[in-house]
Amino acid sequence: MKTRILVAVAGVLVLAGAAVAYVGFAGARNHDVATTGAVSLAPGPRLLFRSTADADRGHIATVSAGDPGGPRTVSPLSCTRVYAAGGTGLCLRQDGDLTTYQLAVLDRGLAVQREIPLVGLPNRARVSASGRMLAWTVFVTGDSYNGGLFSTRAGILDTATGDLAGTLEDYAVTVDGRPYQATDLNFWGVTFTRDDRSFYATMSTAGHRYLVAGDFAAHTVRTLRENVECPSLSPDGTRVAFKSAVDGDPARGWRLAVLDLAASRVTPLAETRSVDDQPAWLDDHTIGYGVPRGPGHADVWSVPADGSGAPKVLVPEAESPAALGG
Repeated sequence: MKTRILVAVAGVLVLAGAAVAYVGFAGARNHDVATTGAVSLAPGPRLLFRSTADADRGHIATVSAGDPGGPRTVSPLSCTRVYAAGGTGLCLRQDGDLTTYQLAVLDRGLAVQREIPLVGLPNRARVSASGRMLAWTVFVTGDSYNGGLFSTRAGILDTATGDLAGTLEDYAVTVDGRPYQATDLNFWGVTFTRDDRSFYATMSTAGHRYLVAGDFAAHTVRTLRENVECPSLSPDGTRVAFKSAVDGDPARGWRLAVLDLAASRVTPLAETRSVDDQPAWLDDHTIGYGVPRGPGHADVWSVPADGSGAPKVLVPEAESPAALGG
């Protein structure tokens, strides 16, 4: 996962010209027919994504949820990772011409409301349903316990109060009901509940990967179960879509599944390929995720959340999907 993200981030583009709308892509084809348009993050039946098409790679775009392979509206704004909800957007992007990165908080018209420097390579992004809470994950190097390899940092911002948790490693951790401290804590893949206080995330330590439940106000996290990565909470708050390492070994790839929180029941999804992404709920019944198709290119695929059906291409030449909702 980390190597592939590093390669993808290296290809980030800088901001480009005026906003345009492009006719959608069929398979890998790139149609250069354009009309004027403007991307909006206002709630509505649209899908937000990062384009991987040659004409506008890296730019954020939207498409009708009812016609995801059809005409798309492309913004001049470039992001390495993007997400939006409740009229608020989160863009992880290159910091101008520098080789560093930043978090940009966007309003529904894509105007930047706040910028926060990031120490590391952008990897994951999430916004709470209300648009109030933002979360991100970056890869970092230099942790002595990790032999110079990549580690992760996850942060959270409350846009209403300005409270910022730059890293969840400062939180009080409970493992299997007991207080826990370690130098090798890593967090990634945050997803929020509707109360704008609680969240789920992945925590790794001592060779284990846990699904954790967190409390932003109390600055605490506690483990729930093992081998759950990049959780994504369903719109109704009852299920978590996630990826899990095959036989607990990330070197063997990941499989997508859905966890029923009340019943503690896991349903494997019909996607049998290895998917290295934080899945996104497109509605109560459908999971979206990005799948690379070649250097610099990817498609957004979807699969039913109940384990039925089969995966299908939803948005060609796209990644980092988010449903803006109706």
